[in-house]
Amino acid sequence: MDSTSEPEHTPGRRRAERPPRPPWGRRIIALAVVVVLVIAVVVVGGKVKDRFFSSAEDYTGQGTGKVVVTIPPGADGQKIATILYDAGVVKSADAFYQLALKDARFQSIQAGSFNLRKEMSAEWAMRELTDRGNRAEGKVTIPEGSRVGQIVAAIAKNTDITEEELTAALDKPETLGLPAVAQLNPEGYLYPATYEVEPGTTATELLRRMVKKTVDVAKSLDISTRAKALGLTGEEVLTVASILEFEGKLDQDYPKIARVLYNRIADGMPLQLDSTVSYVSGREGDVWTTPEERANPSLYNTYQNPGLPPGPIGSPGEKTIEAALNPAEGSWLYFLATDLETGETTFSNTYAEHVKACKAAFGADTQC
Repeated sequence: MDSTSEPEHTPGRRRAERPPRPPWGRRIIALAVVVVLVIAVVVVGGKVKDRFFSSAEDYTGQGTGKVVVTIPPGADGQKIATILYDAGVVKSADAFYQLALKDARFQSIQAGSFNLRKEMSAEWAMRELTDRGNRAEGKVTIPEGSRVGQIVAAIAKNTDITEEELTAALDKPETLGLPAVAQLNPEGYLYPATYEVEPGTTATELLRRMVKKTVDVAKSLDISTRAKALGLTGEEVLTVASILEFEGKLDQDYPKIARVLYNRIADGMPLQLDSTVSYVSGREGDVWTTPEERANPSLYNTYQNPGLPPGPIGSPGEKTIEAALNPAEGSWLYFLATDLETGETTFSNTYAEHVKACKAAFGADTQC
């Protein structure tokens, strides 16, 4: 056979053929998809670069103005850096993120809201986030002796919690964690202290914290055991302590006033305390009561009823609780604030001594 001639086809075999080309329309669509993907990558990548892979542009100094930034629970360094960048606090997310990677202070940043400034350096942002003084929390101080109504007003004035929300929570005392002896009455169990209230805290959550503080203090002072030694219950100790908040002014007088109360109870004498009468009438601003107020038949009226009132008349602090548990030694049956400015108090064993001290302090015509 001539080597240059066409070879004969072998039966059962076919020459390889080129695969058919896809139509031009499909090729154009595929190309368009690729172009869109490339554009998306460029756009998204540019944003990521701006936030995390830029040249870590940074502001200098402490910044200006004010902005509240909220750090959610569990936020990592990148998340916090992004939050700061979006809020205008730092110039680039990477500036803060790179600092967070090498600065041990970052580990102390807690979730919450913070008062920061705009255009701060990453270093200053780190300082401010780790300073508890910058937490955007409401802060409310409850003075010793405060009553429920006063506590509600103070909380509403200094936090985002409204009086309506507090009233609604108090209307469900079973949700506040009150001890059984309180008999669902929160009076005296909302401990006087300073509380930091983070945004979002509910009325029930805050009131529960205050009740828990009272319970914790009661345990630390071992009220239950020490009250029994005085022949009292823990509830009665809190009641005495709440009375001391109103009847005394000087720390050294609290144990003496407590002794007067115990001596009068032991002798079967009515306590005759204007503070308990004022609790019923709502009088504020002075220590006196009128004959009409003292005629009120309420069980809190210690002119009309023997012994202690049925519960605290305010929230006692640790000093008065300790005084109620550790009364001074003495046989006094009377006490009188003879100087309303300084709180100086005179203690007497007999009514005659009491009247003499009263007239000496307020004049011979005074009805004592």
